[in-house]
Amino acid sequence: MVFENARRDLLKKAGALGLGAISSAGSVFAASSGMAMPAPAQPEPAAPDFFPGFKAISTKTSVGATIHSVVGGSGPPLLLLHGYPQTHIEWRDVATKLAGKFTVVASDLRGYGDSSKPADGENHLGYSKRVMAQDHVDVMASLGFPKFDVVAHDRGGRVAHRMALDHADRVTKLVILDIVPTYKVLHSVNNDLATANFHWWFLIQKAPLPETLIANSAETWLHSRFERIPSGILSQEAFVEYLRAFQSPGSIHATCEDYRAGATIDLVHDAADLDRKISCPLHVLWGERGVWPKVFDVLDTWRERASIVTGKQVPTGHFIAEEKPDILLAELSGFLS
Repeated sequence: MVFENARRDLLKKAGALGLGAISSAGSVFAASSGMAMPAPAQPEPAAPDFFPGFKAISTKTSVGATIHSVVGGSGPPLLLLHGYPQTHIEWRDVATKLAGKFTVVASDLRGYGDSSKPADGENHLGYSKRVMAQDHVDVMASLGFPKFDVVAHDRGGRVAHRMALDHADRVTKLVILDIVPTYKVLHSVNNDLATANFHWWFLIQKAPLPETLIANSAETWLHSRFERIPSGILSQEAFVEYLRAFQSPGSIHATCEDYRAGATIDLVHDAADLDRKISCPLHVLWGERGVWPKVFDVLDTWRERASIVTGKQVPTGHFIAEEKPDILLAELSGFLS
């Protein structure tokens, strides 16, 4: 396949440029040499071997995006939404196991991965969580799923929060990984939070400042985002795929727009809904090494925004699905069954 050859070429380039050292087990992608790897000229969907037995699909939505997803398994529908700076391959270690009980749909958010990069819109409306949520409601409807469960991490969690408010008749159960609500975060900033999540305020600066600086050192930037993942977990192959997607045309700008929307139009939408709560059962997991438990009582914070809330702290950092997939699978099995 053309893409398989392209991906092998990327891996060879990674080695030639000294992008990282691979352990004898082939799983550790170590520190960068600092040289930026060139973007492939024509990005293609992620290699299918991340999701054996899954089918790649593209869905045109009612709000102007084309969403890339992989679909596999059988049973009740389950939508998986990733975080920054990731793509749907965040779920590679859990999706195939979930597919034994669910029809799993793992999608790239608009602006990320192999989904399209629509226009910004007025006041960044094109990347509002309201519009992004509609994308994935449309994806699930196109597959014949008017109701579905959602598991979402980081930026995907913010999309899922909005989805559960705007489409309460669609979302049956919701699992959110390692976030607290955006409105709460941006009205509770302290030194710990600003230090740990400095990128929130960097990415919202006026274009093209953050885009230019990141594009000049995309590999270094990506390593900085993943440095909290313990050594030996993020494989070279996964990192190369994340880098390929991140460097695809329009991606860096679009992901900045996601954050710009979070600090503008999303706050307007959230402020209008402060008297509304998520009505479906919500299960929240957060990492003990992350910033959230240092700043918030995470469970109590979500109880302000949802009616039925359970959850717990887990022995991870921010990237729960990649750091401890077995723990996540156990939690999902108990909550979604």
